[in-house]
Amino acid sequence: MEPAPRTGDSPTRGSLRVYLGASPGVGKTYAMLDEGRRRAARGTDVVIGLVETHGRERTIEQVGDLEVVPRRVLDHRGSAQTELDVAAVIARAPEVALVDELAHTNADGAGNAKRWQDVEQLLEAGICVITTVNIQHLESLNDVVEAITGIRQRETVPDTFVRRADAIELVDMSPQSLRRRMAHGNVYAADKVDAALSQFFREGNLTALRELALLWLADRVDEGLGRYREQHDIDSTWAARERIVVAVTGGPESEVLMRRAARIASRTGGGQWAALYVTRGDGLVQMDPARLHRLHAMTTDMGGTFHSVVGDDTATAILDFAKGENATQVLIGASRRGRLSTLANPGVGEIVIAESGDIDVHIVTHDEARRKRGTVRTSPDLGWRRRAGGYAIGALGPFALTALLLATPDVHGLPTEAMLFMALVVGSAIVGGRWPAIVCSFVSGFALNFFFTPPLRTVTIASGENAFAVVLFVVVGVAVSSVVGLAARRSAQAEKASAEADALTVLSHSLLHAGDFGTLLAGACELFGMKGAAIVGADGEVRHAHGETVDAGTADVVMPIDDDSSLVLVGRSLPAADQRLLKAYAAHASVLEERRRAAKESSERRVLAETDRTRTALLAAVSHDLRSPLSAVKAAVSSLRNTDIEWSADDEAALLETVEEGADRLDELVSNLLDMSRIQMGAVKAHVDEVELDAVVHAAVAPLAGRSRVDVTVDPEAALVAADAGLLERVLANVVGNAVAYTPDGTRVAVEATPAAGRRVVVRVVDRGPGVPAAQRDGLFEPFQRLGDVPRGEGVGLGLAVARGLTEAMGGTLTAEDTPGSGLTFVLDLPAAGGGR
Repeated sequence: MEPAPRTGDSPTRGSLRVYLGASPGVGKTYAMLDEGRRRAARGTDVVIGLVETHGRERTIEQVGDLEVVPRRVLDHRGSAQTELDVAAVIARAPEVALVDELAHTNADGAGNAKRWQDVEQLLEAGICVITTVNIQHLESLNDVVEAITGIRQRETVPDTFVRRADAIELVDMSPQSLRRRMAHGNVYAADKVDAALSQFFREGNLTALRELALLWLADRVDEGLGRYREQHDIDSTWAARERIVVAVTGGPESEVLMRRAARIASRTGGGQWAALYVTRGDGLVQMDPARLHRLHAMTTDMGGTFHSVVGDDTATAILDFAKGENATQVLIGASRRGRLSTLANPGVGEIVIAESGDIDVHIVTHDEARRKRGTVRTSPDLGWRRRAGGYAIGALGPFALTALLLATPDVHGLPTEAMLFMALVVGSAIVGGRWPAIVCSFVSGFALNFFFTPPLRTVTIASGENAFAVVLFVVVGVAVSSVVGLAARRSAQAEKASAEADALTVLSHSLLHAGDFGTLLAGACELFGMKGAAIVGADGEVRHAHGETVDAGTADVVMPIDDDSSLVLVGRSLPAADQRLLKAYAAHASVLEERRRAAKESSERRVLAETDRTRTALLAAVSHDLRSPLSAVKAAVSSLRNTDIEWSADDEAALLETVEEGADRLDELVSNLLDMSRIQMGAVKAHVDEVELDAVVHAAVAPLAGRSRVDVTVDPEAALVAADAGLLERVLANVVGNAVAYTPDGTRVAVEATPAAGRRVVVRVVDRGPGVPAAQRDGLFEPFQRLGDVPRGEGVGLGLAVARGLTEAMGGTLTAEDTPGSGLTFVLDLPAAGGGR
């Protein structure tokens, strides 16, 4: 992605230096402080706007005598939090400010929502800023990092802001070294090391994040190189990285060339390759569009990128693209043409070799070249070279033939001379088309009359038969030239119709299968040689887009789809002859929109069907579970009201206890049913606030029958979470209650809360029960499920389903994993207070 332009920045804008790390603990803050101390030693006015030392001794020592601007204290949900005091730093007006943790989310009332916005204010005020950020906090990599680590980063910074930095320096450390640092207590406290090493700081995670950081920074450096070359008008190739362009024609040899390019790129570390197809100037492809899409997919599968450019001269288009991409190598398939043909008219390969300059050109042999089956690439007209050749033959050929015939008067007569001139007319028609042949027919008719028809050297004709022959010669010449020109036009029209038919076939195929707007717009761009395409609503809103940014007001082509939307393209104006094909694309877009609406309606019907299924299962499940406690309560109450029996105090207490237990079971059952209903209807609204975890855990455990077997441990740094207190208590009660129910008597259930990376808190509920096979764990959280479908205790199997639904409503996750040794551990992941959602 190109950095945002800075042409509008103030001349006094400060510079930005970013220390980028693959993960916490690699030494970004230490490096930032070291740079600040180095500049201060040179006499630069440096202050610390905000530094998070996390209690690390060496980082604290590195602060040294640097001036620290006091932080701003904010009241955040009843507790005091400190943030960067932007106004104080601007008032202090240092030359350089050190600001740690660029992706941090500010507390309410700080002015800006994100710390990178604070930094932007400092830069606009003319203050140079040195800051730090981890690769996992870049917005574009958020999904990738979540897939690697299983943790979604809630705090992110836009890539464009970081890319605008004047300097980005990678603070690197091998995964093994970082894990040793952690084991020695140089990153986290000793009681957190084991959990960190077994979770976020696994060697595989760290290796993947390190690779992400290196690749992201390499791309940023590559962007800088490209800007420098553009600013200094450098056209020559700088082989900082191997970039290979392979020219494909769509023929069977294309796959051979692409595989060769992929192998060459794989042998050069960081090498890149791109497949290039050059389409005609009118934008209609010459290969089967289905074949074009297959090559596109194959390129992506082999790690390359596919490009289609418009150009009348294939060799020039290939070289322009290669130079624009700073390519170091170009791969071209061996020509199918013979040697004599190549000598008479150099092919694409020969021209590319002659004009490639610093770019290496590889001519790759293939089976099709050995067969010497030429492929003629036609175009809508005969091309300016052929037309020029035709005019040259038509204008100069008759004089050359006349000179030859005058030199040999004894070997031919008028009929032979007329036939030779006729052959010349046909030749000019074949080479240059109709108009060169017409020119040739008139010039040949004059030469035949003047030099070879009596009386010689005059424009008069003595014999009526000879006059008729000359006139007939001119008429036949014009007719032949017209027929040849018409054949050329019909050939071009047939080719264009074939291209349209192929495109319509692709459209029909995609309509029968799972098409989407992205594929449709990409196909329109490639077929018509456009730079960008979009579906734009009547209000000007861009609903779907591909390629360059599309503005309906300045678009080159607008094709209505329906009353509410249009297909808009930018790049060039489109001839009227291509409007029919464009209408087919618009019709296909309309069908896709109808399909989308139908899919939405189908999804809604599935939801209704699922709701009906849930109701049916609910009625079947509660028929017994409601009857059992009701029967117990009714029997106990009937016994107490029976005046024929005198109950002892102990008997009355036992009966009342039965009533109370039955009422509690009914209350729990009804609560779970109501919660499950609210979750499925999407009616659960979490009121997230700062919650004391220890108090909520004890409140959830207190009513449980097996509370005496539950051990609760809450790390002081995990004491506050961002959650809904009521929902969180319900989640913990259900999860801990499940663990107690399945833990054998005499064994303990542990509830442990610890901090996690990314301002998260993890609560583990550990039991020593029978455990659950990995394949069945997801079923634990489905409604109406019990372990192994074996009834144990009461309930309809909603407790864990409700717990997961309520957890997700609070922005957390609830999963299950093995307990080392035996048993099951439920992992509740929640945002820490102040960490954002």
